[in-house]
Amino acid sequence: MSMEEKQNSQTFQDFSSSVLKPDKEETIAEIIKYCYKKNIPLEICGSGSKKNIGRNFQFQKTVDLSNYSGIIKYEPEELYIKVKSGTLIKEIKEELEKNNQHLAFEPIDFGPLFEGQTNEGTIGGVLSCNFAGPRRFKVGSARDHILGFKGVNGKGEIIKSGGTVVKNVTGYDLSKVITGSFGTLSVFTEISIKVLPKPDLTKTLIISNPHLKKGLENLGAALSSSCDPSGAVFYPEFFQDQFTFNDLTTKGPITAIRIEGSKLSIDERIKQLINELSVEKKEISILDPEQSSIFWEKTRSLNVFSNLKNNLLRIIVPSSEAFDLINKLKVYNVKYFIDWGGNLVWVQLDQLNSSILKEIKTIVKNLGGYLTVIKVDESLKASIDIFTIDDVKYKISEKIKKSFDPKRILNPGKMYTGI
Repeated sequence: MSMEEKQNSQTFQDFSSSVLKPDKEETIAEIIKYCYKKNIPLEICGSGSKKNIGRNFQFQKTVDLSNYSGIIKYEPEELYIKVKSGTLIKEIKEELEKNNQHLAFEPIDFGPLFEGQTNEGTIGGVLSCNFAGPRRFKVGSARDHILGFKGVNGKGEIIKSGGTVVKNVTGYDLSKVITGSFGTLSVFTEISIKVLPKPDLTKTLIISNPHLKKGLENLGAALSSSCDPSGAVFYPEFFQDQFTFNDLTTKGPITAIRIEGSKLSIDERIKQLINELSVEKKEISILDPEQSSIFWEKTRSLNVFSNLKNNLLRIIVPSSEAFDLINKLKVYNVKYFIDWGGNLVWVQLDQLNSSILKEIKTIVKNLGGYLTVIKVDESLKASIDIFTIDDVKYKISEKIKKSFDPKRILNPGKMYTGI
């Protein structure tokens, strides 16, 4: 190693380690710049909460961003917070709670699924993967809440896009490209995020549904009503023992519809919704605010799949195709629940191999949807495509990858072979 190289990188005192833990943006840039010159592939991670999602890939070093954390600036009146990418979601939520604000897109907690305990991860990881919770259909995805960011591309160059106030949308498209790329295009360093006031109260209307079709009809009617729901989920009979509340008297399949706002507003809107859905009193239960919070927290954290040893797929389809999708998947002996008012289907399979996955991908594609393999046996991870993508989009993704990371050193192959 030349003297010039040593002078240009402060990380070499510990670069012999396989795990590098920078605490400054400049250090992150220097690490990537050096690895770009030396063609060293890198794994990029935060707390590791989503480490198991994506393909297995070859890397020589890990850039662990857990030491690069902290809140840079928080302006409650301007409805934004600027943070370092390694900042834990838990820390951000605690700070926002002081001003009765929250991350409205409800980042999914994959901890119970992979670790048996909560681990919401870091803000950089959440936005890199773009996973949003039950409120997605109302407030948008995680990427819709980015106001601006700084990051480091695959050449070690610091890039910047967007601003720090809600009305500023400069460079917003670049934020959308980076978000959801699973760390294959750029490493987030600083992120400005829109925050919103928390609702005053939350109640949940539970409807007993003996049939999937009726449940989907109720979800669709609720979303198209003027009652402005913020959550709409269907749980089939597989999970009837997972939800035990004093105010939940129904058994078997349920549709749950969340209503948020002032007490008077909530009660009136629930009453209106019951009338619009034409459901009888014996078919309904209403969860109070405390029980509602528990119910939706369980949904956000995929609690029904806690410590799942089998396979889990995340399938997005038009809500009009959800019924057909479930019927076509019955041959695979699946368990599932439906979120986002019918657009998102979480599917558990006892058995999954390349052939079965290919068949399911064809079904999903023919219904106008796409899927992500969330959990699968390690032996399959190097040989299957975790994400669905057609040839045209793959070529576009290749060009984007080349632009941001020409030597493919950032999480190479995590999403797709060759990217």
